[in-house]
Amino acid sequence: MRSVLETAGLSRQAFHKHQIQKAGFQEKLFGLMLEVDILKSEHPGCGVEKMYQTLRPDFIGRDKFIDLFMRLGYRVAYQKNFQRTTYPVHSRYQNLIQGMMVQDRNIVWQSDITYFHMNGHFLYLIFIIDVYIKKILGYQASNHIRAEANIAALKMALRNAGGSFSSLIHHSDRGGQYLDNEYIALLEKNDIQISMGEKAQDNAYAERINGTIKNEYLKYWEPQSLEQLQQMLKKAVKHYNEKRIHDELPGHITPAQFEKSLINLSSQKRPTVIIYAEGNYKVKVASSHFDFEPKERPLAHNCPIEIC
Repeated sequence: MRSVLETAGLSRQAFHKHQIQKAGFQEKLFGLMLEVDILKSEHPGCGVEKMYQTLRPDFIGRDKFIDLFMRLGYRVAYQKNFQRTTYPVHSRYQNLIQGMMVQDRNIVWQSDITYFHMNGHFLYLIFIIDVYIKKILGYQASNHIRAEANIAALKMALRNAGGSFSSLIHHSDRGGQYLDNEYIALLEKNDIQISMGEKAQDNAYAERINGTIKNEYLKYWEPQSLEQLQQMLKKAVKHYNEKRIHDELPGHITPAQFEKSLINLSSQKRPTVIIYAEGNYKVKVASSHFDFEPKERPLAHNCPIEIC
């Protein structure tokens, strides 16, 4: 051993220190792998880079983390949406959100419908999202595509959002569900303006959330009935809002954390969301970026979903 150390130019003390550091790294790495597995059980479609941003290990860098866990088989494959869920009809409502600059919640909501393939047939998911805080406010899982499910999602969003709706615009595509008399009446009753896009790209943010919930959660949990899908959807939305960090929010925080941070932020310090016609939502970050760093990290990922 002494001759080997001398050849390598190492002292015995340096060699033992290296061995201790190596053992310490391996122990930390083992603990990190357990954390990753727990995170994957709760958020199955979480990508490797988002894993790093969520767990924030202090002993391994971003690139090394990504390389290691990609080699360990944690790459995520996504499926494209191919089932049509909206059949546009003529509408008198125009696109009111094109080019808007938004700095608060309850200014622009978007709603969209997507399919979920299960056991050889299609079920349908409806979401209503606050574009500014990136939070899912209302949702429904249904075995039909009639307006009743959209109305239920809208009522949920109104309950969950709270506050004033006097400046709110509800944006959707021109699907018949959004032109239903009862749906329109509910919006008008709450003094909500109605906006509709002419093409799918005008509703791109809501469609992106659809894909996130389906591809990062539901497809991994494989519900076998409408009742299971409804339970899993509730679990997925809760995780998305409260634990899943969002790349477009300053400081990579969750929608719930960002919403909470708005209480103490003046309009001068808030980021501005600019809504473009092609559906490309860009964020102009506020001048004081660090004002958005959360005082506490996202809640710990501690258990996989269970169907009761």
